[in-house]
Amino acid sequence: MGRWTEARSLLAATGRDWDRRAHRVTVLAEPAARSRWADEWLMAEPDSADAAVLAAHAAVVSAVRGEIPAADAEAACTSAARSLPEDPTPWYGLLLLVRHTSTDSGRLKACFDQVRSRDPWHHGAHHTMTAWLAERRESAADDPFHEVYEFADQVVWERPPGSPLAMLPVIAHAERFRVLMTARQLAPDIADSLYWTSARARRGLRLAFDWWLEGEGRDHARLKLDLNYLAHAKYHEGRTTEAAALFNVIGPHATREPWAYGEPDAAEAFRRARARARGG
Repeated sequence: MGRWTEARSLLAATGRDWDRRAHRVTVLAEPAARSRWADEWLMAEPDSADAAVLAAHAAVVSAVRGEIPAADAEAACTSAARSLPEDPTPWYGLLLLVRHTSTDSGRLKACFDQVRSRDPWHHGAHHTMTAWLAERRESAADDPFHEVYEFADQVVWERPPGSPLAMLPVIAHAERFRVLMTARQLAPDIADSLYWTSARARRGLRLAFDWWLEGEGRDHARLKLDLNYLAHAKYHEGRTTEAAALFNVIGPHATREPWAYGEPDAAEAFRRARARARGG
């Protein structure tokens, strides 16, 4: 009971900050999927929307790992959506499920639309769609007109002032980098590639770095993830002073993405980039 009572207090305190709710639920879903304590919570409190959404996300984790049928996770997400209709988090869980277990682009877009109808600037959902779009037409090499860039540019154009989605062009560039490295469409030596110094890359990086300098979104739930993407991009752009400043803010909070992109060991890639940026 101890684990889920702590989760209950945490999610209750989150309120209707949907981005923070989604972040906390997805983090909690990993341990909940391993030991099934979210299901125990839901059994103890069947009317709890918080228990339902956490159990649904834990089911998504299990389904993506192949431990349970995807249909079971979908049913859990649908049930959670009924518990609190205005909450985008169950639909975000369904978006993640479809992204990893289905090739049905129509269903994926429908889930994204459901999230956006409840939270138009949902951070996690936009990141998920960006990663998915980046994987389309993997053989198109470094096409500056690839649809992932169009998507990111449109979101940035429409976003409200101060939104952390100012980072989305950098995310799009990193996710496309992941796809092209996997498909061997870029030079193995990243330093020999012009990918991170193209006009498009620099435009997105300038916008994202300015957003950070202006102090917007400093309390955002997924700020550390955004800063890891920005430090990764600044490092590969060759702007080591700016990268070093970002590493100082990140501290020990390295994220697997994007340091795993094109690298066998994400943690080592992070440490190496940080040392070089700091002049080590």
